[in-house]
Amino acid sequence: MIYNNILETIGKTPLVKINQVAGDIEASVFAKLEAFNPGQSAKDRVAAYMVQQAEKSGRLRPGATLVEATSGNTGFSLAMIARVKGYKCILCVSSKSSKEKINRLRAMGAEVVVCPKHVKPEDPRSYYSRAVQIAKDTPGAYYVNQNFNLDNSAAHYHSTGPEIWEQTNGKVTHLVVCAGTGGTLSGTAQYLKEKNPDIKIIAVDAVGSVLKKYWQTGIFDENEIKSYKVEGLGKTIIPGNVNFDIIDHFEKVNDKTSALTARALASQEGLFIGYSSGSVMQAILQLKNEFKKGEVVVGIMSDHGNSYLGKIYNDEWMQEQGFLTPSKKAAQEEIPSAA
Repeated sequence: MIYNNILETIGKTPLVKINQVAGDIEASVFAKLEAFNPGQSAKDRVAAYMVQQAEKSGRLRPGATLVEATSGNTGFSLAMIARVKGYKCILCVSSKSSKEKINRLRAMGAEVVVCPKHVKPEDPRSYYSRAVQIAKDTPGAYYVNQNFNLDNSAAHYHSTGPEIWEQTNGKVTHLVVCAGTGGTLSGTAQYLKEKNPDIKIIAVDAVGSVLKKYWQTGIFDENEIKSYKVEGLGKTIIPGNVNFDIIDHFEKVNDKTSALTARALASQEGLFIGYSSGSVMQAILQLKNEFKKGEVVVGIMSDHGNSYLGKIYNDEWMQEQGFLTPSKKAAQEEIPSAA
């Protein structure tokens, strides 16, 4: 098939069975591999839809500048879209983002503003606050605002949800998704719940994030906030895209087990996926006794391992974090069973 541009290839990603890593789970476990999008992440869907809707409403005009705060993947998708559609692009990222992610953004022609990671969201130095200020100061700028732009979740309602329903022939029983901005989680879950209210929605949160505690209590507890390494899940704010009412269970995972499980998926399944995708699989492993024979568990693996070559797929980095002993290599790593 011939496409008019790269944006037409977004979506319709494969669903692949997890065999070895999920070998002792009675249910069938599948990975929705969002790395097959052209920008190698689920954020292609979100960025394309948010830009499209902004264009339709007149909020985004020709020659404008896209401004966003991003952990890297949404930024890359926006930069790719900006190249195709003729927009400028300014992206604010946390210094926690990998060098590979930042280099990819710059390679796509985006201006990248790196902000300190250990500051509160309301701090003017944070990547959230910097993006807002840059949008205000830049003539013709459009602040995408993925955390609170509801077109984020709508993108997955109209694409990812229908794809999973069709690919499983309506047999999906559990959806496991990282909770970050909430778009992938909430949009996909809404569609699947409308098809079958009995489908269980499992949200994955990072140790150091406020989301699970907020879901449990309705309280934003700053004491929950701690530094963590994993990218693409967890928040120190409460994004408007997270539909807490649609979630059946929240599972916390930590940095080490997420990293080791991602490496296990590479060495045992041939799936070279990102850090947060390891978090999804780790959550499934932690809940393995909850899944029964005949059930169909779908985990959304949101991005590609290429963005983490300097981190979880780098033995030296893993050893520096205390995640890997010098005597062990990736293929020899045992799969962790608990956070």
